[in-house]
Amino acid sequence: MHATTPRLVLRPFTAADGAALHAYLGLAEVVRFEPYGPVTRDGAEREAARRAGDPRFVAAVRREDDVLVGHVYCAPEGPPAWRTWAVGYVFDPRYGGVGYATEAARAVVDHCFRAEGAHRVVAGCDPRNERSWRLLERLGMRREGHERRCASFEDDADGRPVWHDAYRYAVLAQEWVTAG
Repeated sequence: MHATTPRLVLRPFTAADGAALHAYLGLAEVVRFEPYGPVTRDGAEREAARRAGDPRFVAAVRREDDVLVGHVYCAPEGPPAWRTWAVGYVFDPRYGGVGYATEAARAVVDHCFRAEGAHRVVAGCDPRNERSWRLLERLGMRREGHERRCASFEDDADGRPVWHDAYRYAVLAQEWVTAG
């Protein structure tokens, strides 16, 4: 996906994005709600190279200075006939609080409907991640579910899964066209 917004360029990752990816994926507080821990510098270099060939990941780069501020994930979900797309995002907190994540996510959701022919776009987040679910609500997505103890990304000291809840959000094409 290639797109521009008033302040961002949304583009595929390149192998050269490793250092910038590490700047935020290397922070424990950034990946707290992700299914992986902080990424090492070498891991970020490998991940940037892998994402360069993976169209599901969209880099969000500031237009003014070409700085990578975060990324959005966008992929089909479920059977093709359902025309459902899932989105997610992770952004560098150094650039937080100014709307970059909302701007990028809005452009990606719009792309799902207008370019991919989506019927429905969904997203999930941990209920403890208030900034994430508030972003989804700013986009006009509706909370459709609260799944209890549905996922585990880590084990406790005794090797037992540490379960957490998840919120599910969605917006339909006809709602997006009306609101957008």
